Amino acid sequence: MKVLLDESVPVQVRQALTDHEVTTVADLGWKGIENGELLAAAERAGFEVLVLADKNLRYQQNLTRNQVTMVELWTNHRPTLERHFAYIALACSKLQPGAYVVVEAP
Repeated sequence: MKVLLDESVPVQVRQALTDHEVTTVADLGWKGIENGELLAAAERAGFEVLVLADKNLRYQQNLTRNQVTMVELWTNHRPTLERHFAYIALACSKLQPGAYVVVEAP
């Protein structure tokens, strides 16, 4: 899968997704892009998954026509996420296209 990490997600999360092609918003020069515009850009660029830690996105955007699967992490605290990379990888292995998945703390 082609995965995009939002700027709110530590870059180290890419280590949890070694079976996927992972790019960060910073890699693309997309830092600061608003959520709706970011979703559209991600879809145009062919990303299948957007990993984020923004708990408000699902309430701020109309996601009914969205093709990008979104994975909302329970935190953006790097040390906490690093302890749970296997859990994150497992959650990302079960994704359905266009879904919004909330990954809760294990």
